[in-house]
Amino acid sequence: MTSFKENNRYWTMTSRPEGNDFDSCLELRQETSIPFPDGTFITKNMFLSMDAGTRMYMTEREDSYQPPIPVGEKLMGTVLGEIIESRHPDFNVGQRLRSYGQWSDYSHVDPKQMFPSIVDDSEIELPNYIGIYGANGWTAYTGVIDTGRVKAGDNFVVSAAAGCTGLLAGQIAKIAGCKVIGIAGTDEKCELIQKDFGFDGAINYKKENISAKLKIMCPEGVNVYFDNVAGATLDAVLENMAIFGTVAVCGLMNNYGSLDRVPGPINYDLVLMKRLRIEGFFSPDFYHREPEINPILKKWHENGDLSLPMQQTEGLERLVKAYSSLFEGTNIGKVVVRL
Repeated sequence: MTSFKENNRYWTMTSRPEGNDFDSCLELRQETSIPFPDGTFITKNMFLSMDAGTRMYMTEREDSYQPPIPVGEKLMGTVLGEIIESRHPDFNVGQRLRSYGQWSDYSHVDPKQMFPSIVDDSEIELPNYIGIYGANGWTAYTGVIDTGRVKAGDNFVVSAAAGCTGLLAGQIAKIAGCKVIGIAGTDEKCELIQKDFGFDGAINYKKENISAKLKIMCPEGVNVYFDNVAGATLDAVLENMAIFGTVAVCGLMNNYGSLDRVPGPINYDLVLMKRLRIEGFFSPDFYHREPEINPILKKWHENGDLSLPMQQTEGLERLVKAYSSLFEGTNIGKVVVRL
């Protein structure tokens, strides 16, 4: 088998994290060659996407939406890179693309497994392909429009509202004519999403009673809840859902670090009492819709109705600091590592 010869740094687990303690179990290692069979190619990575859902890959749970990554193997996620060697007829040296690759200097990409997509950065800044024009943008769009089925006049609530997907979802709901309430963890974030991103209201879950605040802000009830966190926040929103409301389940931030199943909502009986629809959705299910969704997002972006701040960390060696910010609540918008 042909190998790609180059010094390559990569992140791996020396053990599985307990909670959100990544410093003690993630390690930066180095190799001098990468196996490189026919039908694959090598990219020099430029940007690594930091996404909270990858926390599930670090557990041993086999029933997750993605098989666990074994201890000692390279950690993975969405990457943006440039092809520097190719043994595939459809992918050429010099092309830039988004793919599911390794947290490393170089990624080995098998198109049969990695869903690579060539990107054109002549008009769109490259990092946006792992933000507005990537899985986060598509997740926000489908969660609001397809799963949430929002309509003008709806009361729309989103948790983790200052994070990448939550921030985009709130803006898309606003474009659709909804009253938008965001739940976030600091006064700064609550002020930001209202002042700079058009949210109609905000709740600081660390200082305020979510249920009591929603009763005041949405006395008619919440029509659509875009859930990124589960747990106590979900229970508080369930108390305030409108009859025939919808809960669009996007993420489980409060559960990602658990090895065992976490008990469901205490207020589960309200699903029946209020005739709620609860539906989960997962971005790989609609990767094929990129040609349909991105032109819509591009129009909104260019009109100034949809924007996303980028929180860039420089250097592969600082990846753990960037990744940890997702779970410490210090991030705003999209978190990326620039190599």
